[in-house]
Amino acid sequence: MKEMKPVNRLKLFEALYNISKLPGTPCTPEEALEVILDQILTVLPAISASINLINPDSRMLELEVLRGMPEHSRQFQLSLGEGVTGWVALHGRPMVVPDVTQEPHYVPVSRQVKSEIAAPMIRRGVVIGVINLNSDEISAYGEYTLEQLMGLSDEAARVIGLIWQMDQLQSKARALQTLVSTSRELVGRLDMDSLLSQITSEALGLGHFRLAALFLYDPSGQRLSVEAIAGTRNIDSYSETLSLEESAIGTAIRRKKQVEVADLPRSEEHHFVEVVQREGLVSMLATPLMSEDEVIGVLNIYTSERHRFSDDERNLMAALCGISALAILNARLYDRVFHTEDTLRRNDKLTTLGLLSAEIAHEIRNPLTVIKLLFGSLNLDFPSEDMRCRDVEIIAEKLDQLEGIVTRVLSFSKNNEGLHSNWDLHRIVDDTLYLVRLKLRQSGIKLDYSSPVRPVRVEVSKGQLQQAVLNIVMNAVNAMPDGGELDVNIAIEKIDEMDCGIIRVRDTGTGIPDEIRAKIFDSFLTGKANGTGLGLNISKRILKSHGGDIEVEESSPKGTTVKLWLPLLHEA
Repeated sequence: MKEMKPVNRLKLFEALYNISKLPGTPCTPEEALEVILDQILTVLPAISASINLINPDSRMLELEVLRGMPEHSRQFQLSLGEGVTGWVALHGRPMVVPDVTQEPHYVPVSRQVKSEIAAPMIRRGVVIGVINLNSDEISAYGEYTLEQLMGLSDEAARVIGLIWQMDQLQSKARALQTLVSTSRELVGRLDMDSLLSQITSEALGLGHFRLAALFLYDPSGQRLSVEAIAGTRNIDSYSETLSLEESAIGTAIRRKKQVEVADLPRSEEHHFVEVVQREGLVSMLATPLMSEDEVIGVLNIYTSERHRFSDDERNLMAALCGISALAILNARLYDRVFHTEDTLRRNDKLTTLGLLSAEIAHEIRNPLTVIKLLFGSLNLDFPSEDMRCRDVEIIAEKLDQLEGIVTRVLSFSKNNEGLHSNWDLHRIVDDTLYLVRLKLRQSGIKLDYSSPVRPVRVEVSKGQLQQAVLNIVMNAVNAMPDGGELDVNIAIEKIDEMDCGIIRVRDTGTGIPDEIRAKIFDSFLTGKANGTGLGLNISKRILKSHGGDIEVEESSPKGTTVKLWLPLLHEA
């Protein structure tokens, strides 16, 4: 039988058009392949057809879409060069088989198939898949059919490439958004166990991974200990300790670089042997957690199929590990502060506090520099109307504020007058309340905020004054564990014949206990079981250094009102 030329070229143009418009529709790559094959079959006759794609990890041809074939055929895989499909994929050239019984490359699929045609899908010079059509007649396909199929195949490859690219961009956007929200979440966590669990959980959210595990490094013993695992409930109590020489993750520590293991079951890995077998783990990427040049641990991600980790996945994991390392160091410093509190109470408190502050400031400076560099490299350019744009600005401002605090602690004896500048009190308070908006919402606290229409100008260090206001607001929040109302008001009043800007913070909490009310601003005095007693004292010192003051106007079981005041700036 000779090839039958289709008489209606309109169908070909219509199919090409329907395929070409797929990138503009909300469809997944899998859905697009289904439509592509259906459109091809409206033009070219076949009793069965399929689209096979090359798996970039295994380099095997996998059947993605099929028509007229049993469903179990989806499990069928071909290596490059195997069968007609494999030959086309390997050589990047189409093939017409007039009689399958005479073709040595043909792999029998069905007795009904008499002839076959296959065309490669080529994107940017690389074969990504093959389209196959089968007929129950001999010599059903020829040069004319091949020309049509090649045109449809080229358009299909172009369209699938675009959809993949858009899908990757969307995945990158989601991963970046996850990374930004993760960084905010991790920085605020101070409980070490909770922090480590959060890190592994977030690692799973950055890709299609099966399991994540975090190991911390003990430099003195040259040992690694698993501290957190996410991805399965079967190994919550699993523990393991190994030396650097026993595993590829030790190589990540020694070389301070990411290490990838493509096939764990066939490698000589000595870690997680039981877990690898039980959970069916195949590939692993180990990323060191580093702060500057110091490695504090390793974060591993695992897949249940052979997988080659992309540059995007590697970069995302490196960014997460950089943030996580700083969060761990921050939690350790926090833990050190509270362990030192007993020492502060037994010895010369202020002297010890000064030494500790200098030590903490010194240790914070380098990690803080790394945070700023990592944050700057994320290129978080959100549209101006997006709320995250303001979040990014505030994070950058807070990093600068932290850097200023560290600098002031390390140069305590220097004159800091140059740090003061002209600010509208409303702007400072508004930015401070923006920082705690989520905390207020989570605590069930209703905020009522008011201020004069005209600016209330003061000469202050914005960061220091925000710290003072934040201390007062957080004390008010802590006084309302079951929710309540927070009233923040800015006004202009005269104090000792001087025009002053006033900030009043009123809560509906439990009030200040009578036994500590008279000494509420003293150092180390606290009414909280886990408090340091420094917040109000620091706030009062800040207000005093700016020529103002802070006082408790009233307190009762129905609530407390705290007043902060500063002299107004009289501009010439």
